[in-house]
Amino acid sequence: MSGVIVSPVAGYLPAQPPLPTPSPFSFSVASTRWSSRPPVQTASLLLRFLALLFSFGSAFSLVALPSTNSKLKKYPGLLYCFTANILSVIYAAYQIFKNICDIAHRGICISDKASDYISFFFDQLAGYVLVSASSVAVPSIKQMEIRSSVWNASVASVCLSFASFIVYVLAAFLSGYKLCKRIMW
Repeated sequence: MSGVIVSPVAGYLPAQPPLPTPSPFSFSVASTRWSSRPPVQTASLLLRFLALLFSFGSAFSLVALPSTNSKLKKYPGLLYCFTANILSVIYAAYQIFKNICDIAHRGICISDKASDYISFFFDQLAGYVLVSASSVAVPSIKQMEIRSSVWNASVASVCLSFASFIVYVLAAFLSGYKLCKRIMW
């Protein structure tokens, strides 16, 4: 022998190239299970559902009481809050529908690039409209008699509207992340 010592284990193990680590943002066309989705898409769907729930609750609390309909005409701040929440419900329902279609058919409704830009813009717009509606409704609430049923419904509506605003802020961060990921990487 020439003085080189060879390990007996090295003779039995074939040299294997290292396996590539899959990206957490990769998508397998063959699989449509929830577990194969990136967490960003699942989080986006959850945020859209929460925005729909909070906005619907806010709008519903303003019109649930029979005496509230006349109060909406008397207080334009409450009418603006109601309108903003209805628009938020429509936008959240559209985003939920689009996300479910993306999960089922992988982006046939709108291209991913256009969808990222649209979501980023409209999430910020919806957040702005909701926070402005909440702030405009507060002076209307201060003019009402305290602890009446309309006052309670209006306070609940403003609280749910602000919660919807917080959800849209998180959705805007997520949309911004997806947009930056598309532009940068």
